[in-house]
Amino acid sequence: MVRRFRLDAVLVQAVIAGALSFAHLQEVAAAAGQNGWKAWAYPISVDLLLVVAWRRLRHGGPNRLAWCWFVIALVASLGANVATAGFLDLQHPPAWLRFGVAGWPALAFLGGTLLAHTTPDREPVMPAETTAPTADDPAPAVMPESAPAPDPAPELPPAAAPVAVPEALVTHARKVADDHHTRTGTRIDTDTLRARLGVPAPMADAIAAQLT
Repeated sequence: MVRRFRLDAVLVQAVIAGALSFAHLQEVAAAAGQNGWKAWAYPISVDLLLVVAWRRLRHGGPNRLAWCWFVIALVASLGANVATAGFLDLQHPPAWLRFGVAGWPALAFLGGTLLAHTTPDREPVMPAETTAPTADDPAPAVMPESAPAPDPAPELPPAAAPVAVPEALVTHARKVADDHHTRTGTRIDTDTLRARLGVPAPMADAIAAQLT
C-alpha cells in the first residue's frame, strides 16, 4: 500500500523560517569578520543551542538552567535577524557586535556542556492524601479478636536423683550419732553430722534420713 505524501503547513513554515534565520545569522557573522566556513557555522551553533534548550524544557521538566540558555540563544538569534533589517551598518559593524560574535563559540560550548551534563530539577512528588471514609464507602471488615492463648504451666525443676550411701558409711554415721547423743543428751543434727563425716550436704541428708 502506497502512502500519500502530505505537506504539513507547520513544517513548511518551520523550514522557511529556519532558512531565513540561518541566512541572517550567516550575514551578521560574515560582517563581524568571520569568513569562510566559520560564518556558516555560527547559524548552526545559535539555532542548535536554541533547539537543545527547548528540548530540555520539554522533556526535563522545569529547569532554570535550560530557561537561561534558551533566552540567551533566542536573544542571539532574534538580535541577528533584526540587525539585518538596516538597524546596524553591517559594512562598518560596531565593536560590540564583533566582540559578541567572536565570543559566541565559547559561550555556546559552555551552554551545551551544562545542558548535557546537568541533572534537571525535579519537583518533589507529594504523597497521596488519605481521605476519610464516607457513608457510601463500605465499612472495613472487623476481624474477631482471638482468645488469648493460656499461659503455659510453669516447669517444675527436675527431681534430684537419690544419693547412694554405702552401708559402711551409714554404720559409721550411726556410731557418731550415738556418741553425740551420749555426750550431749540430744540427737545429732544434719549440719553436725555432715561436719563430723566430712561429706557433702546431699549425702548428709540421705544419711540422716536412714538414721531416723
